[in-house]
Amino acid sequence: RVKSAVSLDGRISLQDGESKWISGEAARQDVQRWRARASAILTGIGTVREDDPEMKARVAGPVKQPLRVVADSRWRISPGCQLLADAETVLVAGVGEPPETLCATGAQCLGLNTGPGGVDLAALLDELGRRGLNEIQVEAGSRLCGALLQGGLVDEVLLYVAPVLLGDGGPGPFAFGPLESMANRAHFKVLETLRVGDDTRFRLQPKFS
Repeated sequence: RVKSAVSLDGRISLQDGESKWISGEAARQDVQRWRARASAILTGIGTVREDDPEMKARVAGPVKQPLRVVADSRWRISPGCQLLADAETVLVAGVGEPPETLCATGAQCLGLNTGPGGVDLAALLDELGRRGLNEIQVEAGSRLCGALLQGGLVDEVLLYVAPVLLGDGGPGPFAFGPLESMANRAHFKVLETLRVGDDTRFRLQPKFS
């Protein structure tokens, strides 16, 4: 399940990468509830390096925190990042053998083959499924989300649309294309729409040809 928040003009950030906050407080709390029900949260190394997120479910009451998974093809994650402050609940997936300094933090290290643009994402999801992690929430930048979508690896999209405009230059939620024809555009089935505060949440299902 890919989660993203966009402006009315389809941006997930300003041109310089600033994205806090596109959606409102009610939508951000809604995201925490989706996190809490997930088995794992998947992000990319770009998000980790730019935002230094903790990626835990912040909800009232007891909750089993999801495994936090980072797709990091070149093993660039910093040992000092917030994620690795609780490294035992982190899995880092890269290409080839992981560095000893990373493994020494206590994080789980998973060496995979190269896939389109980085880590073999299909193999990564297969491994998560093998471990019994059957609900994965993706909170990542447009490159990783686009690669998952193009690979046919997305089951659902949670899209929060905020009534704001961010202007030219910022990325959209999925990086792919450019398309040669309108016949190649990506289609989605709308499973649900819900007003969450001032934002609208769409739950979508990709329609793969």
